[in-house]
Amino acid sequence: MSSPASRRGFFMAQLTLRVLAIGFTLSAIATMVTSAQSISIFGIDMQARYTYSSAFRFKVGADAVVCACSFMSLILVSALNHPKSNTGNYFYALLHDMVTMVLAISGCAAATAVGYVGRFGQSQTGWMAICDHMGKFCGKVMLSLLFSYLAFFSLFTLTIMAAYKLKSPAAME
Repeated sequence: MSSPASRRGFFMAQLTLRVLAIGFTLSAIATMVTSAQSISIFGIDMQARYTYSSAFRFKVGADAVVCACSFMSLILVSALNHPKSNTGNYFYALLHDMVTMVLAISGCAAATAVGYVGRFGQSQTGWMAICDHMGKFCGKVMLSLLFSYLAFFSLFTLTIMAAYKLKSPAAME
């Protein structure tokens, strides 16, 4: 049987990681939504906004859903913390964390692919790099990606913790 101290430590780690995931996704959303830049090159006005890329819009949507799911999972974790809670419910926490983690990494992957082309271009298709001209925009997108990847790693850790809790002999009691 697990001790009250280890149960409390597990609960606090879960809460901390979920709050971190919420904070990281909110920061990622705020940074991406405010990433816009306008410049003029040889009299030609150019604008860069996150809304111009479907991958960046998807990332913002994915971050919003991950944030909402992480917030709702705080309720689930609080319910699972009670000594008389059904330990079989840890499976649902694992499933929830895994689905949320996959959504987070899919948003990161989509935005990273577009960001890579924006930063380095792709000469085979004639796509030119824009980050040498739109440094402010690219910097904010990169910061938003960093926050999203940090949220992903928080969720990844939660998934590992839930799997460990489900597999541990104390969870079967």
